[in-house]
Amino acid sequence: MTTDVFTPKKRSAVMRRVKGRDTAPEMTVRRALRALGVGYRLGGAGLPGRPDVVMKGRRAVIFVHGCFWHGHDCARGAREPKANADYWRAKIGRNRERDRMSEQALIADGWRVATLWECDLKNPAALNVRLRSFLGL
Repeated sequence: MTTDVFTPKKRSAVMRRVKGRDTAPEMTVRRALRALGVGYRLGGAGLPGRPDVVMKGRRAVIFVHGCFWHGHDCARGAREPKANADYWRAKIGRNRERDRMSEQALIADGWRVATLWECDLKNPAALNVRLRSFLGL
């Protein structure tokens, strides 16, 4: 018995619309960086894990992670999927392992790495403090 409220065709259409770039959390971080006067590049092509924000001159990168998709330990990230649970647990586990390996590779190459979680972005003042501390401003 399935607990999904959508047909498989509709679920597929819904999942295709999940964005991988220019998400609301990414835009929040980018606006905060601009407000601090910090320049950056997007995409991180060529770097392990393709960071969301790259500040090459500062040798710093930022990953902006969705709590569910990357298995954060907050309420949203700890939520268990109801449909296709085995697949999603394995997928999130692979995401976490890939994230860990990417961060280690970047640090080994001399980059400073910050991971900002979707739930961390709810408080703009705390985000500002975190970015200032990470960037040494």
